[in-house]
Amino acid sequence: MFQSPSEIAFSLLGFPIYWYGIILALAILVGVYTAFMLYKNFYDKEKAFLIIDFSPVVILVGILGARLYYCLVNYSYYLYNPTEILNIRQGGLSIHGMIIIGILVLFYFAKRYKIEFFKLLDSFFVGTALAQSIGRWGNFFNSEAFGTPTNLPWKLYIPLEHRPSQFINFEYFHPTFLYESILDFIIFLVLLSIFKKFSKTPGVIACIYLILYSFARIFVEHYRVDSVLNIDGIPVAQLMSLILISFASLVLIFILTRKHV
Repeated sequence: MFQSPSEIAFSLLGFPIYWYGIILALAILVGVYTAFMLYKNFYDKEKAFLIIDFSPVVILVGILGARLYYCLVNYSYYLYNPTEILNIRQGGLSIHGMIIIGILVLFYFAKRYKIEFFKLLDSFFVGTALAQSIGRWGNFFNSEAFGTPTNLPWKLYIPLEHRPSQFINFEYFHPTFLYESILDFIIFLVLLSIFKKFSKTPGVIACIYLILYSFARIFVEHYRVDSVLNIDGIPVAQLMSLILISFASLVLIFILTRKHV
């Protein structure tokens, strides 16, 4: 059985430091370092250090994009509570928003520093998979991103104040944060194992990441009960995942076809 010990790790001068923030920071650092090492070892040792230079901007804009996306799909709440938009300390980030904005920001820096865009994207997406695997544990400490009630040995205890009203009398739920964390780590291992093989075909790794992660997210969303928005009963995260699968598949076919022309 899993149970969050507390949302707060410790207090500093009376200011609470949340586990969510600590884990998110660790995940970002590990993800960026992974991207840096891959680009350094497989592409360009000198330009790899540019990743360290512009990563703070990528991180900041990515977090803003993740927050904006989350607020947009949960607009019914934030429309009447606009001040809560800035309350990022309580969670509320969407990886889909981070992916979309992240791609755009990386495209900008690739053009600015004359770096091949797909090589940069491949490196960052491998790091992203690992960062996601770590970052999902922030949801554990916040008692969020859980699934339907269950009595399985690996069940997750959710405190009363975090339970949806329809499940108020249930104590144990699917630890969907754990399911996604495991799947993200498997995706990271898969991408890492094939990186060398496809390093001469930039863009393939990025497409495979988008496809694999999207399938993983569709699976996890099937169990989750706290999806921020449903459209005709389908979680918006699943719909976005289907869009990404279609888009990445078309780009992958284009890349592989162009290579053999």
